[in-house]
Amino acid sequence: MTDETTAPAPEPLHLGAWSMLGSTAAASIMAGVGADWLLLDAQHGLYDDRGVVDALGALAGPPRPGRTSQVLVRVPSNDDAWIGRALDAGASGVMVPMVEDEADAARAARSCRYPPHGRRSRGSWVEVWGTPTPSPRAADDAVMCAVMVETRQALERVTAIARTPGVDMVFVGPYDLSLALGVEHAALLADESPDGPLRRVVAACRAAGVPAGAYAGGLDAAQVLARHGFTWIAVAIDTVVLPAAAASLVSAARDA
Repeated sequence: MTDETTAPAPEPLHLGAWSMLGSTAAASIMAGVGADWLLLDAQHGLYDDRGVVDALGALAGPPRPGRTSQVLVRVPSNDDAWIGRALDAGASGVMVPMVEDEADAARAARSCRYPPHGRRSRGSWVEVWGTPTPSPRAADDAVMCAVMVETRQALERVTAIARTPGVDMVFVGPYDLSLALGVEHAALLADESPDGPLRRVVAACRAAGVPAGAYAGGLDAAQVLARHGFTWIAVAIDTVVLPAAAASLVSAARDA
């Protein structure tokens, strides 16, 4: 029986906002919705290199009530240059898509950190935003390297991926993972068997001592993912909430 005095406390839920629209305005709005973290999507979203830099500059500065200061960038690929550019511009960390195995995970982790633990080139210019440049050691300690599990091979190697030194979170892309496994997205979320794909990811993360995250995109999916044991969940997506809120307001005004 587990001693309740020594059992680790459950990890709190970290709810995320996700910006696809690629503008400084969208990033600023989504940073202020009360989420615990914000992601700028440079893979499937409209953020290019300049858009990421401009958005991070707009979000720099002292903390403000209700605005998250933890900003991640989903880079287009597992690429040293993209990862370095995002971190140089002041991102708290990166999310690296399509990581297949522990070798891919190790490459991502090394790209996030300076020698001797990594291969990141030093060229931070956050002082342009009025933020002091951290020392290499401080930057290495603070950075978050999140790697995405989205394929059958990644699922098979998830235990090794989660245990890779320098990996700070394993994040599931459920739409790509369901495609790779040949199942419907709803069926993937509904599978609560102990050896189901999502439960396997959570178990691997718990064993490795790293958080498990996932993309929800809405309230219902977020609740399901939380029941599975995911603790970093992207719930508010600008391309989803903006049209939904606008349509709801227009409809309410017509009926008033």
